[in-house]
Amino acid sequence: MAGLRMARSSGYSCCHSKKEQDKEPKCSEATVTSLGFWSDPLVWERTKLNTFRCLIGCTVGDFSAMWYMQLNHPEMTPVLCTGLAMAAGLSSSLALETVLLRRSLGVPVQAAFKTAMGMSFASMCAMELAENAVDWHLTGGQVAFDDPHFWMAALASMAAGYIVPLPFNYWRLKALGKACH
Repeated sequence: MAGLRMARSSGYSCCHSKKEQDKEPKCSEATVTSLGFWSDPLVWERTKLNTFRCLIGCTVGDFSAMWYMQLNHPEMTPVLCTGLAMAAGLSSSLALETVLLRRSLGVPVQAAFKTAMGMSFASMCAMELAENAVDWHLTGGQVAFDDPHFWMAALASMAAGYIVPLPFNYWRLKALGKACH
């Protein structure tokens, strides 16, 4: 809802009817290829917060599932492990966002879940794929909770998961006025 208020106060339309959206230019001051488009500090702040919240939800499920499978099913292929971990990450992100929306806005569970489902799955999938790719590259699929290098790899994976979707999330908020967090 805060993202919605920010989008409205910044002149972005995200909840208007199709007719109203056709009347308003989405980004009249700059095009996507111009520096001006990418220089809105309010949109960047909202984008960073939205992406961070998503990162937490996705990472909890993704890393839990990935590390469980790497420890207990080392014969599992990286592709299958990554797919299952991404499904777990999407599920935990939806659950966390539903709870946050329910508690912070006091909306019914169904409305909170519907809003959480409105988040960009493309962004979340890119986030999780980046996390998994970096983790597999740095650890080779080996879980070593007692090794500081393992935890550094986890931090690097999370950093990649945060950075990869940022431009898309910014574009989505700035050009389309869509922030579902």
